[in-house]
Amino acid sequence: MNPHLLTHDTAADYLDGMSRVSRLVARHLDARAPSTGATVADLAPLVEGVDLDRPASDLDAALAEVTDVYLRDAIWFHHPSYVAHLNCPVALPAVLAEAIIAAVNTSVDTWDQSAGGTLVEQRLVRWTAGRIGFDEEAADGVFTSGGTQSNLQGLLLARGEALRASAVRGDSASEVQPRLRVLATEHSHFSVIKSARIMGLHPSAVIPVPTAATGGMALDALRHELEGIRERGEIAMAVVATAGTTDLGVIDPIPAIAGLAAEHGAWVHVDAAYGGGLLLSLRRRHLLDGIERADSVTVDFHKTFFQPVSSSALIVRDAATLTHVTHHADYLNPRTAVTPNQVDKSLQTTRRFDALKLWMTLRVTGADAVGEMFDEVIDRAHQVWEVLVADDRFEVAAEPMLSTVLMRYRPDGVGAQDADSLNPRIRHALLDRGDVMVAGTVIDGRAWLKFTLLNPQTSLEHLRGILETIAATGDQLLAALRDGAGAPPQEPDPMDEVLLLVGAEVAR
Repeated sequence: MNPHLLTHDTAADYLDGMSRVSRLVARHLDARAPSTGATVADLAPLVEGVDLDRPASDLDAALAEVTDVYLRDAIWFHHPSYVAHLNCPVALPAVLAEAIIAAVNTSVDTWDQSAGGTLVEQRLVRWTAGRIGFDEEAADGVFTSGGTQSNLQGLLLARGEALRASAVRGDSASEVQPRLRVLATEHSHFSVIKSARIMGLHPSAVIPVPTAATGGMALDALRHELEGIRERGEIAMAVVATAGTTDLGVIDPIPAIAGLAAEHGAWVHVDAAYGGGLLLSLRRRHLLDGIERADSVTVDFHKTFFQPVSSSALIVRDAATLTHVTHHADYLNPRTAVTPNQVDKSLQTTRRFDALKLWMTLRVTGADAVGEMFDEVIDRAHQVWEVLVADDRFEVAAEPMLSTVLMRYRPDGVGAQDADSLNPRIRHALLDRGDVMVAGTVIDGRAWLKFTLLNPQTSLEHLRGILETIAATGDQLLAALRDGAGAPPQEPDPMDEVLLLVGAEVAR
């Protein structure tokens, strides 16, 4: 018997090991900063120095090694000074569910591998569909690894429906495929273009639709593009509406988009990976009005539902459309198998029982409380935006709709072009130190810093402190330039960006 396999005989070892791991993680929960500022140069020798062909002497030695190569320098998303990417602090009931998921090792693909797990996932799919506004009996869906996979599957189903409609008209798939087009704004997630490539669509298949002053899809432009597609003899396969863009948190005008798409027979996919948390909001649910008119919806629970990675879902209004990804294999899901089989709806075969995390969160924390946590971070975004508007040291982008805030440090005497160079350097300096982590992006050629707020415990006063840290860091960089310690700031080239991101010293 191998004493390291989880069995009845190793139950005592399991309890002891889980206790040690829990204590180890708990000691790191009071991390003093979101990052230690460790670089690739710091950590690579530690990882490469481990002899994977020789096990550690015991569990304690292995855990000490894990601390050295990973845990000590892990990025702590739960720290209030982490305001960078769309990574959330996680709900404790979901973390506890992870322990169950890992130990039981259920694969939610066929009934004979998951049983109750299948039913739990299906119940949560129906619950999410109901929150969207779909008919729970007609709708369906499946949990996925993340928004990228959910978006890919949504567009695969759109293609399947376009090919099915064309086949009715007598057109072959080889004739139709090159004519398929997808419409989305330039602010839509990169996975839309990536999905088109994966599906082998024409390089120009994704048509960028201009945005209005609000940042959302311009309806006149969408109408123009749809009419152009029809006139050219192409096929509008899908229109992607984004409910929460990554940079600005903008929600496209979903009801009007759905109406225009229906006129042209196009599938409507709503990417609500970010904004999906509004489904639980008691104060802002109206921002998703019209989402019930979508054909498919992406929801990332591991963003605004405070779930550990991975936990996402694709929800469809008509369950029959999921048959576009169904394949029967005699060794797995023959037509005579006991149903339901979730593998019939999924791009994956072996798949974790991630649904249990959301189930536990809803049963212990409650849907209203989760929604209120998302509302709180949106409130905080509006509050810090008001602070920025009143601070003439900063430029600030549009008032937030969700929980992202874009700003750039530009005190008196700093030109726009110099600010484009200064702000990425501020970000990298903060990353090198590790005490504050902010994100960065470029919009219309201008460099911005970005707060992505997903931690309800990050207070407005804490955010004021982060702004002062940004300002002080910017002043230090400007002073160094004035003192002749560096060349005039220039926009870093891509390789400089890579080096800076890992905290390397870059020659100026």
